[in-house]
This record gives sequence, structure tokens and C-alpha cells, in this order.
Amino acid sequence: MTLTWAEYRKERRRSRQAWALLAAAALAVVVGLGWFFTAGQFAAVGPPADGPSEVSVLAAGWMNAVPSVRPVPRGPAAALLETIPVKGRAAKDNYDRSAYGEAWLDVDRNGCDTRNDILRRDLSGAEFTEESRCRVDAGTFREPYTGRQLTFRRGSASSKAVQIDHVVALGDAWQKGAQQLTPAQREHLANDPLNLIAVDGPANQDKSASDAATWLPPNKNFRCHYVARQISVKAAYRLWVTPAEKDAMKRILAGCPAQQTVVPEAQ
Repeated sequence: MTLTWAEYRKERRRSRQAWALLAAAALAVVVGLGWFFTAGQFAAVGPPADGPSEVSVLAAGWMNAVPSVRPVPRGPAAALLETIPVKGRAAKDNYDRSAYGEAWLDVDRNGCDTRNDILRRDLSGAEFTEESRCRVDAGTFREPYTGRQLTFRRGSASSKAVQIDHVVALGDAWQKGAQQLTPAQREHLANDPLNLIAVDGPANQDKSASDAATWLPPNKNFRCHYVARQISVKAAYRLWVTPAEKDAMKRILAGCPAQQTVVPEAQ
């Protein structure tokens, strides 16, 4: 079959259009894959947009404030940050968890250990083990670090899914002033409800002993409160921040200039 010149040009235009469409489709696939393997995969499984924005410190009627080195001043968290000393990290080779005393003491003298106090404070519908008014057996809550709904059930394996995090990690505190505290003050720091939150176990493991310069909660709604709480703890126990840590805190608080310090009080 013989094509006329006009028919040949028409078929050539169609061929070019087809190749252009194929090239555009290929480019869209490449861009899509690039997005997925950078930000997209995290957005797809990221925290809910309406995750918690704060966690209380004390529960009225059964929790008591733990005496700190000094009271947390009321006012903007950014202003309090400017009063905290800025230094480098001290050595960590002499750190041992036992420097903070036995884990989960009853420092507030309410008859229950600190871990169960925090579980009871943060879980909704907390249930207790049989014949106990302290030992939390189960409960649910909207977890603040990831924003997900979690269920806690006591057990050798299941308990690890929900952990109690030190907002200012004890290892971090050791390198930023806690070595100069008395043993009793370190016990208070480790058991102060101001410095403790029930959180997702894997998120807590991911955080480890990081400060705000190297780790922040995936739930962005919680970051202002989280940073303000760290500042409040560091001020209460006369700890310091590193330059990078202070810069990170200032960046977060720049987005919420009205954020106040976190003061231990019953709600």
C-alpha cells in the first residue's frame, strides 16, 4: 500500500504525539516513585493530622507534684529558654542508670509507683489488676508521639508496646547538668510526672537519649508542647542545652510563639 505525502505527514504527527504521551507518562511514574521513596511513604503512613497537642502533668485527687530543684516559672516557653545556660555536652562514659536511683519509685508518696501513676494518668478507661488500686492492667489512649490510637494490656510482651518516656532523657540530662545534682534530686528528675509521658514503644526506642536537635515527635501537633515541656524540665532541674538543641527549640517555638511553659498542676 502506497501512502500519499499528506497521509505520511499525518501518520508521523500521530506517532510523535503517541511518543510524547508515553514520555509524559514515564516522567509521571518516575516523579511519583521519587516522591514515594522520599516523603510519600512517610506521608502515607504518617501521623494523623489531628493528633494530641498536649499531655497533662498531674491528675487531681491522687497525684502529687514532685519537688524539683526550683519551680517552673510561668510565662512563654521561648522566654524561659533564653534563661537556660548553653554549653557543650559533658562526658557520658561514667553514666549509669542507677545514678537516678531505683526505677519507678513512689516519689510523690501517693502509695503507687511512678510507672503505674503515669499509665493511670494517660490512659482512658484504665483497668486495674485484681485486688490492686495501683497496678494498671489495661487501657486505651491517643498516643501523643505518633497520634495513633493505642491499647495497653499488661503482659511480658504486650507491655513493651506502650512505654513511659522521660521527656528529657536521663542520658541526655546526665551530660547536661544532672551529674551536679544530689542523688535525691536525680531520683525526683527520673520520677517527676512533668518529665514522664506514656508513649508508643517503638517511637520511644527511636528517640532513645536524643534531644530536640536530633529527634522530635512525628506528630507535629505535639511538638510545641514537647519542646516547652523539655524547657520546663531543664529549667526546673537546672540543666543546660547545647547550641544545636537551643536552635532546634527556637525553630519549633517560632511557629507557636504563644506556647507557655508546662507547670505541674492538677487538671
